[in-house]
Amino acid sequence: MFLVNQKRKPASSVLLQPKRPLSSHSRRWRIALYSHDTMGLGHKRRNLLIAQTLGAAKLDADILLISGMRDASDLPTPSGVDSLTLPALHKRADGQYEARRMGMALEDIIRLRSQIILAAVQNFQPDVLIVDNVPRGAVRELDATLEYVRLSNLQESSHTTRCILGLRDILDTPDKVKKDWQRSDNIEAIRRYYDTIWVYGDPNVYDLRREYQFPFDITTKMRPLGYLDQRARLNYVNPAVRANLERLALPTDTDIILCVVGGGQDGTALAKAFAASTLPANATGVLLTGPFMPADVQQYLYAQAEQNPQLRIIDYLEEPTLLIERASRVISMGGYNTTCEILSFQKPALIVPRVTPRLEQWIRTDHLQKQGLVDLLHPEHVNAEAISHWLQQPVTTSRKDISINLKGLDNLLIELQKQLLIAQAPPLPHAS
Repeated sequence: MFLVNQKRKPASSVLLQPKRPLSSHSRRWRIALYSHDTMGLGHKRRNLLIAQTLGAAKLDADILLISGMRDASDLPTPSGVDSLTLPALHKRADGQYEARRMGMALEDIIRLRSQIILAAVQNFQPDVLIVDNVPRGAVRELDATLEYVRLSNLQESSHTTRCILGLRDILDTPDKVKKDWQRSDNIEAIRRYYDTIWVYGDPNVYDLRREYQFPFDITTKMRPLGYLDQRARLNYVNPAVRANLERLALPTDTDIILCVVGGGQDGTALAKAFAASTLPANATGVLLTGPFMPADVQQYLYAQAEQNPQLRIIDYLEEPTLLIERASRVISMGGYNTTCEILSFQKPALIVPRVTPRLEQWIRTDHLQKQGLVDLLHPEHVNAEAISHWLQQPVTTSRKDISINLKGLDNLLIELQKQLLIAQAPPLPHAS
Protein backbone atom coordinates (compact mmCIF):
# COMPACT_ATOMS: atom_id res chain seq x y z
CA MET A 1 0.00 0.00 0.00
CA PHE A 2 1.14 3.53 -0.69
CA LEU A 3 1.56 5.54 2.52
CA VAL A 4 2.51 9.14 3.20
CA ASN A 5 6.29 9.66 3.34
CA GLN A 6 7.00 5.98 3.15
CA LYS A 7 10.35 4.76 1.90
CA ARG A 8 10.68 3.49 -1.65
CA LYS A 9 9.10 0.11 -2.24
CA PRO A 10 11.26 -2.83 -3.15
CA ALA A 11 11.07 -3.76 -6.81
CA SER A 12 8.97 -6.84 -6.13
CA SER A 13 6.12 -4.77 -4.68
CA VAL A 14 5.35 -2.94 -7.94
CA LEU A 15 3.02 -4.84 -10.22
CA LEU A 16 4.42 -5.05 -13.73
CA GLN A 17 2.05 -5.48 -16.62
CA PRO A 18 3.43 -6.64 -19.96
CA LYS A 19 4.00 -3.90 -22.51
CA ARG A 20 2.13 -4.10 -25.77
CA PRO A 21 4.42 -4.93 -28.71
CA LEU A 22 5.18 -1.76 -30.64
CA SER A 23 6.58 -1.76 -34.15
CA SER A 24 7.70 1.38 -35.96
CA HIS A 25 4.28 2.93 -36.66
CA SER A 26 1.86 0.42 -35.10
CA ARG A 27 -0.01 3.04 -33.04
CA ARG A 28 -0.14 6.70 -32.25
CA TRP A 29 2.31 8.17 -29.79
CA ARG A 30 1.04 8.37 -26.23
CA ILE A 31 2.00 11.26 -23.98
CA ALA A 32 0.88 11.68 -20.35
CA LEU A 33 1.19 14.93 -18.40
CA TYR A 34 0.84 15.00 -14.60
CA SER A 35 0.23 18.05 -12.41
CA HIS A 36 -0.65 17.84 -8.74
CA ASP A 37 -2.72 21.09 -8.67
CA THR A 38 -2.89 21.81 -4.97
CA MET A 39 -2.55 25.60 -4.98
CA GLY A 40 -4.28 27.81 -7.52
CA LEU A 41 -4.58 27.11 -11.23
CA GLY A 42 -0.98 27.46 -12.38
CA HIS A 43 0.16 23.86 -12.75
CA LYS A 44 -3.00 22.80 -14.58
CA ARG A 45 -2.90 25.80 -16.92
CA ARG A 46 0.76 25.21 -17.77
CA ASN A 47 0.18 21.54 -18.56
CA LEU A 48 -2.99 22.40 -20.47
CA LEU A 49 -1.08 24.83 -22.69
CA ILE A 50 1.57 22.18 -23.33
CA ALA A 51 -1.10 19.59 -24.14
CA GLN A 52 -2.88 22.02 -26.47
CA THR A 53 0.41 22.76 -28.23
CA LEU A 54 1.26 19.08 -28.63
CA GLY A 55 -2.26 18.25 -29.79
CA ALA A 56 -2.08 20.91 -32.49
CA ALA A 57 1.42 19.93 -33.65
CA LYS A 58 0.36 17.01 -35.89
CA LEU A 59 2.40 14.54 -33.83
CA ASP A 60 -0.16 11.75 -34.38
CA ALA A 61 -0.41 11.45 -30.60
CA ASP A 62 -2.94 10.71 -27.90
CA ILE A 63 -2.36 12.98 -24.91
CA LEU A 64 -3.66 12.33 -21.39
CA LEU A 65 -3.78 15.14 -18.83
CA ILE A 66 -3.67 13.77 -15.28
CA SER A 67 -4.84 16.71 -13.21
CA GLY A 68 -6.00 17.58 -9.72
CA MET A 69 -8.41 20.21 -11.10
CA ARG A 70 -11.84 18.97 -12.06
CA ASP A 71 -12.43 21.68 -14.68
CA ALA A 72 -9.43 20.57 -16.76
CA SER A 73 -11.75 18.39 -18.82
CA ASP A 74 -14.04 21.36 -19.54
CA LEU A 75 -11.40 23.48 -21.24
CA PRO A 76 -10.82 23.54 -25.01
CA THR A 77 -8.39 20.94 -26.29
CA PRO A 78 -7.56 19.65 -29.77
CA SER A 79 -8.62 16.21 -30.92
CA GLY A 80 -6.57 13.50 -29.25
CA VAL A 81 -6.32 15.26 -25.86
CA ASP A 82 -8.32 14.04 -22.87
CA SER A 83 -8.24 14.43 -19.08
CA LEU A 84 -8.22 12.29 -15.98
CA THR A 85 -9.19 14.22 -12.84
CA LEU A 86 -7.82 13.16 -9.46
CA PRO A 87 -9.61 13.72 -6.14
CA ALA A 88 -8.59 17.25 -5.21
CA LEU A 89 -5.86 18.23 -2.76
CA HIS A 90 -5.35 21.64 -1.17
CA LYS A 91 -2.16 23.21 0.12
CA ARG A 92 -2.79 25.40 3.16
CA ALA A 93 -1.01 28.69 3.80
CA ASP A 94 1.45 26.84 6.07
CA GLY A 95 2.43 24.56 3.19
CA GLN A 96 0.66 21.46 4.54
CA TYR A 97 -1.65 19.37 2.36
CA GLU A 98 -5.23 18.26 2.98
CA ALA A 99 -8.19 17.04 0.96
CA ARG A 100 -9.82 20.01 -0.78
CA ARG A 101 -13.44 18.80 -0.74
CA MET A 102 -13.77 15.37 0.82
CA GLY A 103 -13.42 14.52 4.48
CA MET A 104 -10.71 11.92 3.84
CA ALA A 105 -7.52 11.80 5.87
CA LEU A 106 -4.42 12.90 3.96
CA GLU A 107 -2.96 9.36 3.92
CA ASP A 108 -6.17 7.99 2.43
CA ILE A 109 -6.54 10.54 -0.35
CA ILE A 110 -2.86 10.26 -1.28
CA ARG A 111 -3.19 6.48 -1.45
CA LEU A 112 -6.26 6.85 -3.67
CA ARG A 113 -4.61 9.39 -5.99
CA SER A 114 -1.45 7.28 -6.19
CA GLN A 115 -3.35 4.16 -7.21
CA ILE A 116 -5.37 6.06 -9.83
CA ILE A 117 -2.21 7.49 -11.38
CA LEU A 118 -0.49 4.09 -11.41
CA ALA A 119 -3.49 2.38 -13.02
CA ALA A 120 -3.70 5.10 -15.67
CA VAL A 121 -0.04 4.79 -16.61
CA GLN A 122 -0.13 0.99 -16.61
CA ASN A 123 -3.04 0.94 -19.03
CA PHE A 124 -2.24 4.01 -21.13
CA GLN A 125 1.42 2.97 -21.53
CA PRO A 126 2.74 6.40 -22.48
CA ASP A 127 5.83 6.81 -24.59
CA VAL A 128 6.56 9.99 -22.64
CA LEU A 129 5.51 10.97 -19.11
CA ILE A 130 5.90 14.68 -18.33
CA VAL A 131 5.73 15.60 -14.63
CA ASP A 132 5.14 19.20 -13.64
CA ASN A 133 7.51 20.73 -11.08
CA VAL A 134 7.35 18.13 -8.26
CA PRO A 135 9.67 15.16 -8.98
CA ARG A 136 7.83 12.69 -6.74
CA GLY A 137 4.37 14.27 -6.96
CA ALA A 138 2.38 15.72 -4.10
CA VAL A 139 3.30 13.88 -0.87
CA ARG A 140 5.29 11.36 -2.97
CA GLU A 141 2.17 10.09 -4.71
CA LEU A 142 4.16 9.38 -7.90
CA ASP A 143 6.63 6.97 -6.29
CA ALA A 144 4.73 3.82 -7.25
CA THR A 145 4.21 5.00 -10.83
CA LEU A 146 7.82 6.06 -11.32
CA GLU A 147 9.08 2.75 -9.97
CA TYR A 148 6.68 0.86 -12.23
CA VAL A 149 7.98 2.78 -15.27
CA ARG A 150 11.60 2.16 -14.29
CA LEU A 151 11.12 -1.58 -13.86
CA SER A 152 9.02 -1.84 -16.99
CA ASN A 153 11.74 -0.09 -18.97
CA LEU A 154 14.26 -2.64 -17.73
CA GLN A 155 12.25 -5.47 -19.26
CA GLU A 156 12.98 -6.44 -22.83
CA SER A 157 10.53 -4.35 -24.79
CA SER A 158 10.20 -2.72 -28.17
CA HIS A 159 9.90 0.71 -26.57
CA THR A 160 10.34 2.53 -23.28
CA THR A 161 8.59 5.32 -21.41
CA ARG A 162 10.73 8.44 -21.24
CA CYS A 163 10.26 10.41 -18.01
CA ILE A 164 10.61 14.19 -18.17
CA LEU A 165 10.50 16.63 -15.28
CA GLY A 166 9.26 20.10 -16.19
CA LEU A 167 10.43 22.86 -13.81
CA ARG A 168 9.39 26.48 -13.50
CA ASP A 169 12.12 29.06 -13.94
CA ILE A 170 12.27 29.60 -10.15
CA LEU A 171 11.46 27.23 -7.29
CA ASP A 172 12.29 29.21 -4.14
CA THR A 173 15.35 30.60 -2.38
CA PRO A 174 18.44 28.43 -2.76
CA ASP A 175 18.51 27.53 0.96
CA LYS A 176 14.83 26.57 0.96
CA VAL A 177 15.17 24.47 -2.21
CA LYS A 178 18.17 22.66 -0.75
CA LYS A 179 16.26 21.78 2.42
CA ASP A 180 13.05 20.84 0.64
CA TRP A 181 14.79 18.69 -1.94
CA GLN A 182 16.89 16.94 0.67
CA ARG A 183 13.79 16.20 2.75
CA SER A 184 11.94 14.84 -0.29
CA ASP A 185 14.99 13.00 -1.64
CA ASN A 186 14.37 14.66 -5.01
CA ILE A 187 17.93 14.43 -6.29
CA GLU A 188 17.98 10.65 -5.92
CA ALA A 189 14.52 10.42 -7.50
CA ILE A 190 15.72 12.39 -10.54
CA ARG A 191 18.79 10.18 -10.86
CA ARG A 192 16.71 7.04 -10.61
CA TYR A 193 13.68 7.94 -12.70
CA TYR A 194 14.11 10.95 -15.01
CA ASP A 195 15.76 11.06 -18.40
CA THR A 196 15.74 14.83 -18.83
CA ILE A 197 14.58 18.06 -17.17
CA TRP A 198 12.89 20.87 -19.08
CA VAL A 199 13.19 24.32 -17.52
CA TYR A 200 10.42 26.70 -18.56
CA GLY A 201 12.49 29.82 -18.23
CA ASP A 202 15.36 31.95 -19.52
CA PRO A 203 18.72 31.57 -17.71
CA ASN A 204 19.45 35.20 -18.56
CA VAL A 205 16.71 36.07 -16.07
CA TYR A 206 17.42 33.33 -13.51
CA ASP A 207 19.68 30.33 -14.02
CA LEU A 208 18.52 27.70 -11.55
CA ARG A 209 21.42 25.43 -12.51
CA ARG A 210 23.80 27.97 -11.00
CA GLU A 211 21.58 29.44 -8.28
CA TYR A 212 20.64 26.10 -6.70
CA GLN A 213 24.05 24.43 -7.14
CA PHE A 214 22.56 21.14 -8.22
CA PRO A 215 25.01 18.24 -8.67
CA PHE A 216 26.70 18.05 -12.06
CA ASP A 217 24.84 14.91 -13.15
CA ILE A 218 21.54 16.70 -12.47
CA THR A 219 22.43 19.91 -14.31
CA THR A 220 23.53 17.91 -17.34
CA LYS A 221 19.94 16.66 -17.64
CA MET A 222 18.56 20.21 -17.69
CA ARG A 223 17.39 21.89 -20.89
CA PRO A 224 16.39 25.58 -20.49
CA LEU A 225 13.61 25.98 -23.07
CA GLY A 226 12.55 29.58 -22.53
CA TYR A 227 9.32 30.97 -21.13
CA LEU A 228 6.05 29.63 -22.53
CA ASP A 229 4.48 32.20 -24.86
CA GLN A 230 0.94 32.56 -23.56
CA ARG A 231 -0.37 34.12 -26.78
CA ALA A 232 -0.62 30.53 -28.04
CA ARG A 233 -3.63 30.04 -25.73
CA LEU A 234 -5.72 32.23 -28.01
CA ASN A 235 -5.40 29.58 -30.74
CA TYR A 236 -7.49 27.19 -28.65
CA VAL A 237 -10.31 29.41 -27.39
CA ASN A 238 -13.62 28.04 -28.56
CA PRO A 239 -16.42 30.35 -29.79
CA ALA A 240 -18.54 29.80 -26.68
CA VAL A 241 -15.80 31.19 -24.44
CA ARG A 242 -15.36 34.24 -26.67
CA ALA A 243 -19.13 34.69 -26.59
CA ASN A 244 -19.05 34.63 -22.78
CA LEU A 245 -16.53 37.46 -22.84
CA GLU A 246 -18.62 39.49 -25.28
CA ARG A 247 -21.69 39.04 -23.08
CA LEU A 248 -19.84 40.90 -20.35
CA ALA A 249 -20.18 43.97 -22.59
CA LEU A 250 -16.91 45.53 -21.52
CA PRO A 251 -16.58 49.06 -22.91
CA THR A 252 -14.51 49.47 -26.05
CA ASP A 253 -14.05 53.23 -25.81
CA THR A 254 -12.13 53.30 -22.51
CA ASP A 255 -8.94 51.73 -21.19
CA ILE A 256 -9.36 48.38 -19.45
CA ILE A 257 -7.31 48.09 -16.27
CA LEU A 258 -7.30 44.43 -15.29
CA CYS A 259 -6.61 43.00 -11.84
CA VAL A 260 -6.12 39.22 -11.61
CA VAL A 261 -5.43 37.27 -8.43
CA GLY A 262 -4.90 33.73 -9.72
CA GLY A 263 -7.27 31.21 -8.18
CA GLY A 264 -8.26 33.80 -5.61
CA GLN A 265 -7.69 31.86 -2.41
CA ASP A 266 -4.89 34.18 -1.27
CA GLY A 267 -5.73 37.27 -3.33
CA THR A 268 -8.08 39.00 -0.89
CA ALA A 269 -5.81 41.91 0.05
CA LEU A 270 -4.99 42.81 -3.56
CA ALA A 271 -8.60 42.42 -4.70
CA LYS A 272 -9.92 44.69 -1.95
CA ALA A 273 -7.21 47.29 -2.57
CA PHE A 274 -7.97 47.37 -6.29
CA ALA A 275 -11.70 47.63 -5.69
CA ALA A 276 -11.16 50.64 -3.42
CA SER A 277 -8.58 52.39 -5.62
CA THR A 278 -9.17 55.53 -7.67
CA LEU A 279 -9.22 54.66 -11.35
CA PRO A 280 -8.20 57.09 -14.10
CA ALA A 281 -11.15 59.03 -15.50
CA ASN A 282 -11.22 57.30 -18.88
CA ALA A 283 -10.81 53.74 -17.60
CA THR A 284 -12.81 50.71 -16.53
CA GLY A 285 -11.44 48.49 -13.82
CA VAL A 286 -12.03 44.76 -14.25
CA LEU A 287 -11.35 42.45 -11.31
CA LEU A 288 -11.13 38.71 -12.01
CA THR A 289 -11.54 37.09 -8.60
CA GLY A 290 -10.85 33.44 -9.48
CA PRO A 291 -12.90 30.37 -8.52
CA PHE A 292 -11.40 30.00 -5.02
CA MET A 293 -12.04 33.53 -3.74
CA PRO A 294 -13.94 33.21 -0.40
CA ALA A 295 -17.66 33.84 -0.81
CA ASP A 296 -17.79 36.63 1.79
CA VAL A 297 -14.98 38.47 0.02
CA GLN A 298 -16.77 38.13 -3.31
CA GLN A 299 -19.91 39.60 -1.76
CA TYR A 300 -17.90 42.56 -0.45
CA LEU A 301 -16.35 43.16 -3.88
CA TYR A 302 -19.71 43.04 -5.65
CA ALA A 303 -21.02 45.59 -3.13
CA GLN A 304 -18.06 47.85 -3.97
CA ALA A 305 -18.83 47.54 -7.68
CA GLU A 306 -22.46 48.54 -7.11
CA GLN A 307 -21.19 51.84 -5.72
CA ASN A 308 -18.55 52.40 -8.42
CA PRO A 309 -19.69 52.49 -12.06
CA GLN A 310 -16.07 52.20 -13.22
CA LEU A 311 -15.59 48.80 -11.55
CA ARG A 312 -16.61 45.41 -12.92
CA ILE A 313 -16.29 42.09 -11.05
CA ILE A 314 -15.88 38.77 -12.90
CA ASP A 315 -15.69 35.66 -10.77
CA TYR A 316 -14.49 33.27 -13.47
CA LEU A 317 -13.63 33.22 -17.16
CA GLU A 318 -12.60 29.98 -18.84
CA GLU A 319 -9.71 31.67 -20.62
CA PRO A 320 -8.45 34.73 -18.71
CA THR A 321 -5.83 35.34 -21.40
CA LEU A 322 -8.61 37.00 -23.39
CA LEU A 323 -8.78 39.70 -20.72
CA ILE A 324 -4.99 40.10 -20.62
CA GLU A 325 -4.99 40.64 -24.38
CA ARG A 326 -7.66 43.35 -24.12
CA ALA A 327 -6.22 45.18 -21.09
CA SER A 328 -4.18 48.35 -21.37
CA ARG A 329 -2.58 47.73 -17.95
CA VAL A 330 -2.46 44.74 -15.59
CA ILE A 331 -2.23 44.45 -11.82
CA SER A 332 -1.63 40.91 -10.64
CA MET A 333 0.00 38.49 -8.30
CA GLY A 334 3.25 36.95 -9.50
CA GLY A 335 2.37 33.43 -10.58
CA TYR A 336 4.32 31.90 -13.43
CA ASN A 337 1.52 31.82 -16.02
CA THR A 338 0.22 35.32 -15.35
CA THR A 339 3.74 36.72 -15.46
CA CYS A 340 4.34 34.95 -18.77
CA GLU A 341 1.08 36.44 -20.08
CA ILE A 342 2.25 39.91 -19.13
CA LEU A 343 5.58 39.34 -20.89
CA SER A 344 3.98 37.68 -23.91
CA PHE A 345 1.56 40.56 -24.53
CA GLN A 346 4.09 43.19 -23.37
CA LYS A 347 1.62 44.77 -20.98
CA PRO A 348 2.57 47.48 -18.47
CA ALA A 349 2.13 45.70 -15.17
CA LEU A 350 2.28 46.10 -11.42
CA ILE A 351 2.98 42.74 -9.81
CA VAL A 352 2.28 42.00 -6.15
CA PRO A 353 4.00 38.64 -5.60
CA ARG A 354 3.16 36.08 -2.97
CA VAL A 355 5.89 35.79 -0.31
CA THR A 356 4.51 32.80 1.64
CA PRO A 357 4.87 29.86 1.89
CA ARG A 358 7.69 30.35 -0.64
CA LEU A 359 9.49 33.29 -2.27
CA GLU A 360 9.33 32.04 -5.86
CA GLN A 361 7.03 34.85 -7.04
CA TRP A 362 9.05 37.55 -5.29
CA ILE A 363 12.35 36.39 -6.79
CA ARG A 364 10.89 36.25 -10.31
CA THR A 365 9.28 39.68 -10.08
CA ASP A 366 12.40 41.24 -8.55
CA HIS A 367 14.58 39.99 -11.42
CA LEU A 368 12.09 41.18 -14.04
CA GLN A 369 11.81 44.58 -12.38
CA LYS A 370 15.59 44.96 -12.50
CA GLN A 371 15.34 44.46 -16.27
CA GLY A 372 12.68 47.17 -16.49
CA LEU A 373 9.93 44.79 -17.60
CA VAL A 374 7.46 45.10 -14.70
CA ASP A 375 6.83 47.18 -11.58
CA LEU A 376 6.94 45.55 -8.16
CA LEU A 377 4.93 46.14 -4.97
CA HIS A 378 5.52 44.16 -1.78
CA PRO A 379 2.28 42.58 -0.48
CA GLU A 380 2.80 44.28 2.91
CA HIS A 381 2.39 47.62 1.14
CA VAL A 382 -0.78 46.76 -0.76
CA ASN A 383 -3.54 49.27 -0.20
CA ALA A 384 -5.86 51.42 -2.27
CA GLU A 385 -3.50 54.41 -2.10
CA ALA A 386 -0.54 52.43 -3.50
CA ILE A 387 -2.65 51.05 -6.35
CA SER A 388 -4.08 54.50 -7.11
CA HIS A 389 -0.60 56.03 -7.16
CA TRP A 390 0.63 53.46 -9.70
CA LEU A 391 -2.42 54.04 -11.88
CA GLN A 392 -1.66 57.75 -12.06
CA GLN A 393 1.84 57.13 -13.46
CA PRO A 394 2.51 57.47 -17.22
CA VAL A 395 2.10 54.25 -19.17
CA THR A 396 5.18 52.77 -20.83
CA THR A 397 3.93 52.37 -24.38
CA SER A 398 6.75 50.52 -26.12
CA ARG A 399 8.38 47.27 -25.07
CA LYS A 400 9.17 45.94 -28.51
CA ASP A 401 12.82 45.43 -27.55
CA ILE A 402 11.94 42.74 -25.01
CA SER A 403 14.92 40.42 -24.71
CA ILE A 404 13.28 37.55 -22.81
CA ASN A 405 13.30 34.14 -24.49
CA LEU A 406 9.62 33.31 -25.10
CA LYS A 407 10.21 30.35 -27.42
CA GLY A 408 9.65 27.70 -24.77
CA LEU A 409 6.81 25.96 -26.64
CA ASP A 410 8.77 25.78 -29.90
CA ASN A 411 11.81 24.37 -28.12
CA LEU A 412 9.61 21.94 -26.18
CA LEU A 413 8.35 20.42 -29.43
CA ILE A 414 11.90 19.97 -30.67
CA GLU A 415 12.99 18.31 -27.43
CA LEU A 416 9.90 16.10 -27.32
CA GLN A 417 10.55 14.74 -30.79
CA LYS A 418 14.03 13.72 -29.61
CA GLN A 419 12.52 11.86 -26.66
CA LEU A 420 9.97 10.10 -28.88
CA LEU A 421 12.72 8.87 -31.16
CA ILE A 422 14.61 7.49 -28.16
CA ALA A 423 11.45 5.83 -26.84
CA GLN A 424 10.93 4.14 -30.22
CA ALA A 425 14.51 2.90 -30.53
CA PRO A 426 15.03 -0.85 -30.08
CA PRO A 427 16.56 -1.86 -26.74
CA LEU A 428 20.27 -2.55 -26.54
CA PRO A 429 21.15 -6.25 -26.36
CA HIS A 430 21.86 -7.64 -22.90
CA ALA A 431 25.37 -8.78 -22.19
CA SER A 432 25.64 -12.55 -22.14
